[in-house]
Amino acid sequence: MNKNNLKKILFVMQLPAFSAKKQDPSLLEMPKTYPAKYTYNYVKQITPMYKEVGKDEVLYVALDMLKGTNGEFSRNAILGNNLSGRAVKIEFRDLGTINPDYANFDALGWKKNKQLFIYINPRHKDAPPGALAALLSHEALHQDEYNSLAEETYAWTMEASVWYEISKLYPESNDELHPLVVRENQLKKLFERGGYSNRYIKKTVMSNEGYKNLPSTSPGFEDL
Repeated sequence: MNKNNLKKILFVMQLPAFSAKKQDPSLLEMPKTYPAKYTYNYVKQITPMYKEVGKDEVLYVALDMLKGTNGEFSRNAILGNNLSGRAVKIEFRDLGTINPDYANFDALGWKKNKQLFIYINPRHKDAPPGALAALLSHEALHQDEYNSLAEETYAWTMEASVWYEISKLYPESNDELHPLVVRENQLKKLFERGGYSNRYIKKTVMSNEGYKNLPSTSPGFEDL
C-alpha cells in the first residue's frame, strides 16, 4: 500500500460516523426565573413588539409581565406613549461612567435631546424579569429633565404596587437572594405597612440623601 492510499484511509477513519442533528430551539430550557408561559416560542412571538427598546431578552419578558398590572401605564410609556413620542431605549450600563455619584444606583432615567433612556445597573442583568418589571414601572415615569420629591414618591409607590402584584401573580420572581428582589421586598413592606399607600414610602424618599436637593414638585407631579 502506498503512502497516498494510507493517508486516504486514515482521513476517512477520522470522519465522524454520523452528523449530529441540530437541537430544536423550541426545546431549549428558559431561565428558571421566567414564568412558565415564557417558553422559547412565546418569547420569540413577543420579541417584535419589544425589540425597539433594546437587545436584552429579559427586558422583553419584564415588559410583557407588566400587562394587566398597575404598571400597564409604564409599559405603554416605554413603548412610545410618552412625552417624547418615541420608544424608550433600555440597556444595562455602568452608571458610574455617567457620574461617579450614580455608581451604586439601581437604575437611572435619562434624557438626551428628544430620546429617553433607562439605564439599569449591570449587577441586575440576571435579576428575575418580574423584579425588573417593577423597576421599569418606576423609571418609565421620569420623562423629562425635571424631577422632584413628589415625582420620586409617586414612582417608588408605583414600583412597590407593581411588585406587590407581580410577586403574587408570578411567585417564581421572588428570588430573595437577588439584590434587586431584596430592594423590591423592602418597598413592598413599606407599601403594606402604609395600608397600600405612599405613607411610609414618602417618608423614605424625604430622608434619602440622594434626593436632598430636589424641589418639592415638578411638572405633572404637583401634589406631594
